[in-house]
Amino acid sequence: MAEPQSYDDDFLDEDEFLDPTEVERRLLSDGDDGFEEFGDQSGFETPAEPARAFGSRKPAGEAPANPEPQADAYSEWDDPPAPEAPQGPEEVNFGEYDIGALSDPLMGEIDDDLPDQPIPRITIHAFCERPESGALVHNAANDRRLSRAHVEVELGGLPAAIERFGSQSTPDLLIIESGMRGQGLFDQLEELAGVCDPDTKVIIIGAANDISLYRELMKRGVSEYLVPPMSPLHLIKTVSNLYLDPEAPFAGKTIAFIGAKGGVGASTVAHNTAWCISESTMSDCVLVDMDLSFGTAGLDFNQDPAQTLGDALADPDRLDEALLDRLLVRCTDRLSLFSAPATLDKDWDFGPDAYDTVIDTVRRAAPFITLDLPHTWSPWVKQTILSADQVVVTVTPELASLRNAKNLFDLVHASRPNDEPPKVVVNMAGIAKRPEIPVKDFAEALGVQPSLVLPFEPQLFGKAANDGQMIAEVDPKSKAAEGFSHLAEMISGRVAAPKKKGLFGGLFGK
Repeated sequence: MAEPQSYDDDFLDEDEFLDPTEVERRLLSDGDDGFEEFGDQSGFETPAEPARAFGSRKPAGEAPANPEPQADAYSEWDDPPAPEAPQGPEEVNFGEYDIGALSDPLMGEIDDDLPDQPIPRITIHAFCERPESGALVHNAANDRRLSRAHVEVELGGLPAAIERFGSQSTPDLLIIESGMRGQGLFDQLEELAGVCDPDTKVIIIGAANDISLYRELMKRGVSEYLVPPMSPLHLIKTVSNLYLDPEAPFAGKTIAFIGAKGGVGASTVAHNTAWCISESTMSDCVLVDMDLSFGTAGLDFNQDPAQTLGDALADPDRLDEALLDRLLVRCTDRLSLFSAPATLDKDWDFGPDAYDTVIDTVRRAAPFITLDLPHTWSPWVKQTILSADQVVVTVTPELASLRNAKNLFDLVHASRPNDEPPKVVVNMAGIAKRPEIPVKDFAEALGVQPSLVLPFEPQLFGKAANDGQMIAEVDPKSKAAEGFSHLAEMISGRVAAPKKKGLFGGLFGK
């Protein structure tokens, strides 16, 4: 975790001869944060040697050594006696607490640069002092980014953690809330370190926004120190940074495309959007056709590869970057296709874990991964939707689409409280003599305005499908081509690259 940020650095222009220690103090603390500071800000220097591991549990049968007490710069601020550890875990329904409506809120602003790399399958145990803090950790645990981690939350703070792990192994990550400061805090942390495994990481949620305290905790092996207010995404970002793989830090953004019902054109939207991401915004993209039995991506791009997604799913653990390069088909300079087998000679019955493993590997290949999902409902489809970075739902202006889209939106809202809602594409609007539900009614029912409304143009779309081309290749000036380019910009967050003019276009063009 980066050290606490200053909210305003204008003061740096006031005196160019400020003492470096004073500059660091101002950068790393905020005098108006509402927390009482204590101790000299320059009382602890950042250790030259790497911080030691927090845990120091000895092998079974060997008692941990008790270090001699040392004088501490914080000893003059004596804490009140620590609360006694509870006799057992307190049963609390953290879902009852609304962390967004607290008088002392834990919610705060956070950057949008959350790491794309998923948090691995780790065990996390949080010991909080306040139910509101437990609710925040509980909220974070329900986020898709922590879906692989096993998270437990209970009350009791440091004393409860010490008692719990005196007789059992510690998890991969401990999150401890403590309002203590001074020598009492350090004494309890030393006791906790004596029962922790050496590879256990520790995050402390405290109350003092103090750089000296932060440095001392880092010296004692604590991985991160957080101070409220914060949001669930803030905690998730902190955990993700602790487990970011330096060997493979890159992971592309996944966009799941699915239709509210069969025949609404979700695959057409997925394929054209993927093409526009690669061509209009000049970004590398991989299109994964996940409709193993009836996928049409190979037809739409005039490709018939010998090896397909089915081969990767049959043995997902074998898939690596080298094998993936052989399985992907290059459609353009920036767009690659992971084609579906599109045959009925197999059942293609794979579990969610197989799909997860393959998608994780594909994410290492490009900044954007578009997932063309079939209109079916199974555990792997549900898991893929809920774990995607962005969801796009294609509908037609009719009642069945509205009902199914509303059900899908409700599921996504409940399961992904920290993510933006799915984007909606209304396709085949304006069919003559067909009664249609107005777009504004769709928006009211779903709670979002459609990102794109595509008119019914059977001649244009039919020609593109039969010729194995994208809409922008058949008619780049059509409203549909402009719409797909607009959707690609919204999803990727990148503006379409300007088209190059000819030699005389810049001289005589208007």
